Amino acid sequence: MTPELRAMVRGASEILDEAGVPSAEHDARALAAYALAVPHLAYAPSELPDDFRAEFAELVDRRRRREPLQHIVGHTVFRHVTLRVEPGVFVPRPETEVVAQHAIDAAVAVVATGRDPLVVDLCCGAGGIAVSVDVEVRASAVVAVDASPEAVALTRHNHGAVGSSPLRAEVGDVRDPALLADLDGTVDVLVSNPPYIPPDAVPTEPEVRDFDPDLALYGGGLDGLEVPRAVVLAARRLLRSGGVFVMEHAEVQAEAVREITAAAGFVEVSSFEDLTHRPRGVRAVAP
Repeated sequence: MTPELRAMVRGASEILDEAGVPSAEHDARALAAYALAVPHLAYAPSELPDDFRAEFAELVDRRRRREPLQHIVGHTVFRHVTLRVEPGVFVPRPETEVVAQHAIDAAVAVVATGRDPLVVDLCCGAGGIAVSVDVEVRASAVVAVDASPEAVALTRHNHGAVGSSPLRAEVGDVRDPALLADLDGTVDVLVSNPPYIPPDAVPTEPEVRDFDPDLALYGGGLDGLEVPRAVVLAARRLLRSGGVFVMEHAEVQAEAVREITAAAGFVEVSSFEDLTHRPRGVRAVAP
């Protein structure tokens, strides 16, 4: 990286830090790489293009105003895949990679028995979990559902870029008792990262509050668990005996979600931690 580029990135990092961006240096470097059309600044040219300074300044200003980095560059990395990200669809988060891991482990266990697992991802968003299961457990048949047509279209695109087998992706409401009725009692793994934020817990991060769609954030009801409750009931209907249920939730909802899951008839109900060791998911088995 040339001294000029290093100085520009340093200045951008200071601007972003003053604006409260939590990952200022990382984002400044990512924006510079994006403006230069290189994967990393280690590949930066020895001479900067004539239009670089103006373009970089515009990108930094967008991030300064707290537009998500993923929206600006148009993609994010989730586990082992790069996903296209678009405004209007929930941006995949690193903590959800742990949720995906539990689903992948359950699918791998099915493969070990000599069967090809059927995996359903409810509230699929950009498709991070569905695509990761497909890529990492090649024998899986994956079905992805979301209430947002934009999310389903993005899941299809992201699967098409790296997927190994056909993906069934469709628009649907998890509260519909007929959702995926043709799969009742046949699913091996059902995984979900549903909306679960209560109405009085508006996110403080501008990137989430102002840019992620409400449909993907707020779970409904006073406790934010209306949609998660519907996911639990759908999972109970769709999973075969011995099938595994995995769902993300908020830290403060761990006890309530365990109770909801157990009340639906699941066994071996337990919470699991996210990357910061907070209880952010539930795992259970269909009887």
